[in-house]
Amino acid sequence: MPNTRKQYSAAFKAQVVLEALKETKTVAQLASEHQIHPNLLTKWKQEAIADLALVFERKNSQAKAQEAQKQKVEQLYQEIGRLTTQVNWLKKKSGLEPDA
Repeated sequence: MPNTRKQYSAAFKAQVVLEALKETKTVAQLASEHQIHPNLLTKWKQEAIADLALVFERKNSQAKAQEAQKQKVEQLYQEIGRLTTQVNWLKKKSGLEPDA
């Protein structure tokens, strides 16, 4: 027998939970308007509240990863500069002219 459960998009869930968090309507009213079971809306709301900290952790992690990437690029450019200087010095000492 095929799965007859209805699948809801993340955007739909977020919209409904946001309305529930505003508390301008009851869970029963919102569930009726969006044609979902009130228990399902309550579950989504609990999940959203529980995972709310993750939103900020991900942003913080992304910022840290970007900063680490920026530092790595700077280190690599420094290494390129150092190696270029060494190659030019070796060319000069060996009698070869460095590239202009």
